[in-house]
Amino acid sequence: MNGESRVSLRWPVVVASAVGLLAIGAGATYLALEGPARSTVGDEMSGMSPAPNPTAPAPTEVVVTLSPEAVERARIVVAPVTAGSGVGSVRLPALVEANAYRQVAVTPLAAGRVTRVMVDLGTEVRQGQTLAQVFSPELAEAQTRYVSARADLEAHERELDRTGKLVEIGAASRQELERVHAEHASKRAGAESARSQLELLGLSRPAIDSLGAGGAVAATIDVPAPIGGVITERQANLGLNVEPGAVLFTVVDRSSVWIVADLFEKDFASVRVGSVATVTTAAYPALLLKGRVSYIDPQVSAETRTAKVRIEVPNARGELRFGMFADVRLDTAGPPSATLIPKSALQTVGGRQVVFLVDAKQPGRFTEREVRLGQNVGDHVEALSGVSPGDLVVTAGSFFVRAELERMGLRQPASEASSRPR
Repeated sequence: MNGESRVSLRWPVVVASAVGLLAIGAGATYLALEGPARSTVGDEMSGMSPAPNPTAPAPTEVVVTLSPEAVERARIVVAPVTAGSGVGSVRLPALVEANAYRQVAVTPLAAGRVTRVMVDLGTEVRQGQTLAQVFSPELAEAQTRYVSARADLEAHERELDRTGKLVEIGAASRQELERVHAEHASKRAGAESARSQLELLGLSRPAIDSLGAGGAVAATIDVPAPIGGVITERQANLGLNVEPGAVLFTVVDRSSVWIVADLFEKDFASVRVGSVATVTTAAYPALLLKGRVSYIDPQVSAETRTAKVRIEVPNARGELRFGMFADVRLDTAGPPSATLIPKSALQTVGGRQVVFLVDAKQPGRFTEREVRLGQNVGDHVEALSGVSPGDLVVTAGSFFVRAELERMGLRQPASEASSRPR
C-alpha cells in the first residue's frame, strides 16, 4: 500500500446530498421573503400603512411627442378651454303645419241638398263669402211658421187695442182685458221664437223683416265662410244630401303657421316655453322667420324618445306651405358658470370622451385627457371634469395625434383605463 488514502462515494449518496442542499437553499429564500410579508400584514392589522417605496415609478400620462414637421403635416389647430355661460343653440328638423286655432270646418246649419258650389280647393276666400247653397225644406217650414206667428201677433195687437178702448167706455170688463193681455204675450213669445229659429238657420235680419212685410219664402240656405283664408278641403258636390254638422269645406287662415319639431330628451333641460326660435327652409334660404316656443308636448314618443315642440311664425305672404320641411334653431341658455370645450376637440376612445391637451412650454407634446361632459352650449360643450379654463386643446388634426399615439402603443389597455381612479 502506498501512503495515499482513498474514499469511494456511491451514486445514491451523491444524489441525496444534492437534494439536501437544494432544500436548505429553498428554506433560506422562503425565510427571506416571509419576513417582509409578515411585517406588511402586521402593519395592516394594526391600522398602519406600509412605508412608500421611494423607488416605485409614478403613474405616467398618455403622452405623445411629434416633431415640428409632423405637426405641420397634420395641420394641427388648437383652441383654449373657456369659462362662462354663453348662449347656445339646438338645431331640429321640423314640418310646417296649419295653425289649428285658425282652421275652421264649415258645416250647414240645416239639413238639405247641395244645389250650388262656388269655390274649389285652393281658392282664397274672405270672411262672409258664400261658399255653397243648400236647399232646405226645414228652412222653408221655419219661414212659414214665422210668417204665421207674425200675422197672429199683428192681429192680436189690433184686438188688444180694441179691447182697451172698450174697457175705457165700460163696454168690456177688466178681466177681459187681462185675458187679452195674456194671449198677446203668448203670441209675441211664439213670434220671437220663430224669428230666433230663422236666425239660427242663417237667415239675415233684413231677410227676416222682409218676410214679415209679405216677402217671398225662400228655401235656400247660404253657407258662408266663417273666416278669411284658403280652402284646403272640399266635400261639397252638387246633389249631395247633408245633415247639420256635416263638413262641407275646411278654411285655413295662412297668415300664421305652426312649425312642429321633435326635441330629444338630452335637450329638455335647455329648451322651455318662450325660447327664441329661428326658422329657415330649403325652398327660401334667405327667408329667416323669428318666433318663440309656444308649446312643448308633455308626452315623449316611445319610438323616437322625442317630444313635440311648437313654434308659431308669421306667414303674411304665404311662402310657407303645409307639409314643407323646415330647419329650427332654438336658442338655449348655458350654465351660469361652466368650463366650455369646443365640440371639435372631442374624441371618443373606448367609450370615453377625451381631448388632447397641448403643452405650451414644450411644442409638439400632446397629452390625452379624459373629460366628463355636461350640456351643449352652441359649438361648445360643458366640461364637468378633466380640463380647466385656459388649457389648450387640439381642435383640428386630433385624429393624426390619436393615430400616432396608437401606432406607438402608448395608450393603456381598456381594463387598466377603466380601473384608473378619476
